[in-house]
Amino acid sequence: MCGIVAYIGEQEAFPIVLKGLKRLEYRGYDSSGIAVNNNLNLNLLKKQGKVAELEKYAEEFDTSGTVGIGHTRWATHGAPNDVNAHPHLSGNGKFALVHNGIIENYAILKKELISRGHEFKSETDTEVLMHLIEEIIEKQNVSLLEGVRQALNEVHGAYAIVIISKENNQELIAARKSSPLVVGIGKDEFFVASDATPIVEYTKNVVYLEDGEIACISLDSGLKIKTISNVEKTPYIQELELQLEALEKGGYEHFMLKEIFEQPRSIMDCMRGRLNLKNSSVALGGIKDYEEKIVNAKRLIIVACGTSWHAGIVGEYLLEELARIPVEVEYASEFRYRNPIINEGDVVICISQSGETADTLAAISLAKERGATILGICNVVGSSISRLTDCGSYTHAGPEIGVASTKAFTAQVTVLTLLALMIGKKKGTIPSNRFNRILFELNSIPEKVEEVLKSDKQINFISDIYKDASNALYLGRGINFPVALEGALKLKEISYIHAEGYPAAEMKHGPIALIDEEMPIFVIATKDASYEKVVSNIQEVKARKGKVIAIVTKGDTEVKAIADHVIEIPHTDDVLVPLIATIPMQLLSYHIAVMRGCNVDQPRNLAKSVTVE
Repeated sequence: MCGIVAYIGEQEAFPIVLKGLKRLEYRGYDSSGIAVNNNLNLNLLKKQGKVAELEKYAEEFDTSGTVGIGHTRWATHGAPNDVNAHPHLSGNGKFALVHNGIIENYAILKKELISRGHEFKSETDTEVLMHLIEEIIEKQNVSLLEGVRQALNEVHGAYAIVIISKENNQELIAARKSSPLVVGIGKDEFFVASDATPIVEYTKNVVYLEDGEIACISLDSGLKIKTISNVEKTPYIQELELQLEALEKGGYEHFMLKEIFEQPRSIMDCMRGRLNLKNSSVALGGIKDYEEKIVNAKRLIIVACGTSWHAGIVGEYLLEELARIPVEVEYASEFRYRNPIINEGDVVICISQSGETADTLAAISLAKERGATILGICNVVGSSISRLTDCGSYTHAGPEIGVASTKAFTAQVTVLTLLALMIGKKKGTIPSNRFNRILFELNSIPEKVEEVLKSDKQINFISDIYKDASNALYLGRGINFPVALEGALKLKEISYIHAEGYPAAEMKHGPIALIDEEMPIFVIATKDASYEKVVSNIQEVKARKGKVIAIVTKGDTEVKAIADHVIEIPHTDDVLVPLIATIPMQLLSYHIAVMRGCNVDQPRNLAKSVTVE
């Protein structure tokens, strides 16, 4: 969950690497550091805190040099401080390394290295890897590339690494396993990063390293790739679709707010070319070759984490309602640890914004071993999940920089809706008139989200009333229950207010004990099949002096008469309400967090791409 940037070429490396780290700061912001080869001397600068602290600190030092590596950290092994910050040097000071991931057998390796005279300055697993590479190079008198290759055959775990040498400012080495790394190819220069965001302004030509691959990047001989088994590979160059403008705030105060307001467009982009009103059809090109397997599946298993897991629960309601296939939704982090029953006829749907979520990748590996068909839903082109799955669909939401997911959630739900409609039509489980009605309503969702966004000032007013709450409950029934879960998660993530989501009927089985006149209760109370039941739940809350903020269908009068505040959303088909009802929840969380002085784009202890288990 850290960010890596490296540069080698004819330009000054430090400003390029520093700018790249700022773009990658959403991946980790406990500490950061940069090492630059300056006339065959390694200059190392590291600082606890955000990249701005490193930038300020570096003003006092010579940062010149045309090859450099940088890292922004989300701490795993060792506290976030200057010493544990990357890059880490070898014991002889000849090499510097940055690393994303976890070396699982680092403790054993460290003990062996200490017994052979190595001394360590940090608590990190990364420094152990650096010393292991150093020892192999010195004892066997091999090149840096060969030293890296042999060392990586001795480690267990996940890694994306980049190494530079004091004695060679014409070369750097990069490698990956279960953690993303992309190489950008420019004119007489190369870039390496955890994802494409630091690269896009310099070049559109990239190579995504595969698991077990090592890249030797040389200004003399260019880019060469071999595996840790010493097999040479031909680099596959792809063209980035990412636009630089998408990485800027565009006049918004925070990326999160920008991404909330981008949802009319991101949902439309997700449906573009897939939903055809004229022909009353849905087509998902990325799963075409596996369509029959998916349609005839006896069971669907959805695996995901965090916000993606909430989208998966919405998907469970959609797929069971419209496609009539049994669905199980699993936490990817628990999936492989409980010896799950997976049959060859099962289809496992893996959902991840980044496409690099370590727990979800582990779930994919297990499911593939047991013969399931794997369908991936992710946002990042070229990501690990997009390459490891049998088939899948990109969400086309565009870059999501804010750590708390917003537009990724609605895009994932949109893909799951299209999938449920496609399967349901092919199986004949959706009557034609209902299929056409849902299709028409789905096409109008971007316009209806736009309408909800116009309530921002009202939502800001409500947020001010409840910004000092210590606890909150979120309630929903049926397909809106996961929306309540997602609303609670957003509030927790960015405002640090304790919040929990529950099925509305479950409130009286325990959580009702928490309700008093200080407790805000956010309720999704739209006009659907559960409406009267939800009204009863609201009355139970009011009887105990709870404060009710209700999301209601436009024109509602019954809930309006008993709730403390209502936020109206346009009417739509019941199965599509989550796409609209989640918008006020996102805005409430955003405004409350801003009013509490929280960093909404980089909430404490969190990182965007969770690449460790």
